[in-house]
Amino acid sequence: MKRKVKAVSIALAGMLLLAGCGSKESSGNSEKAGSEKEFNVGISQFAPHPSLDAATEGFKKALKDKGLKVKFDEQNAQADMNNTQTIANNFVGDKVDLIFANATPSATAALNATKDIPIVFTSVTDPVGAGFVKSFDKPGKNITGTTDNHPDATKKTINFITEEVKAKNVGVIFNSGEQNSEVQVKEVKKLVEEKGAKLVEASVSNTSEVKQAAESLVGRVDAIYIPTDNTVVTALDSVIAVANNKKIPLFVGELDSMKKGAVAASGFSYFDLGYQSGLMAADILTGKKKPSEIPVELPKSLKLVINKKAAEAQGLTVKEEWSKLGEFYDGK
Repeated sequence: MKRKVKAVSIALAGMLLLAGCGSKESSGNSEKAGSEKEFNVGISQFAPHPSLDAATEGFKKALKDKGLKVKFDEQNAQADMNNTQTIANNFVGDKVDLIFANATPSATAALNATKDIPIVFTSVTDPVGAGFVKSFDKPGKNITGTTDNHPDATKKTINFITEEVKAKNVGVIFNSGEQNSEVQVKEVKKLVEEKGAKLVEASVSNTSEVKQAAESLVGRVDAIYIPTDNTVVTALDSVIAVANNKKIPLFVGELDSMKKGAVAASGFSYFDLGYQSGLMAADILTGKKKPSEIPVELPKSLKLVINKKAAEAQGLTVKEEWSKLGEFYDGK
């Protein structure tokens, strides 16, 4: 009888030991699975453009550098406002973990579609004016991000146009339907008039009207400035062609457009800007912070870059002393 009881006791002890080992192994697997969770992130980019493309790549790189496993659903609205809402609605239907909204129209559509799914934006000029956040320090319930409106960028460029190029009449082409562009044009008008010059506006509603708008400024302006307007930038080649043919110096609001054929721009790396947004997204996805706890950020660097080849093509004589104001771009 004693032998039988002893045998049962040993058997029970063995079962408990195995159960304990199994419990420990399950716990370890659970922790490992948690650390390797795959997140679903929807990317809504408003238009195909080097700056927006760079911001998207920067965003993805930040999440990769943070070691997160992410499945991206990348969508491009092709500069169509209606497409932005369809994309956002689809993301909500798919129950993505986070939406990355690249440009103001994409962020507007995302916020219209959801007040619950976290949204991180970039390439947005005026997040407060657009109604995305209450203030830079106090974002919305489910939205935060980075702005591409450095407070000194436009001022540097307008100073160059009026002081170095001596332009008295400055043309601007923009889509009045883009809230970010309205904000920029208002600022440009103020800066131009402070310099004793005049701003001549040419408004468009779609990319097909951009070339005609540029041609309408011929004979009326001494220089043209293009803000970070998604519609106009998408059709920038047509503006560059007019500027080259009619010898009108063209200035733009970001460095990628400058490289395509504008005289100068004050700007920063959109890849870096997207990377900043990606770091925010990483904190949100891992539960470290809520969107409402992450302040909106400005670009962390700014520089004036002058395109020598474009300047000469548009009738300007490049001055070496300009190197004191910024750096030269030689096409490399």
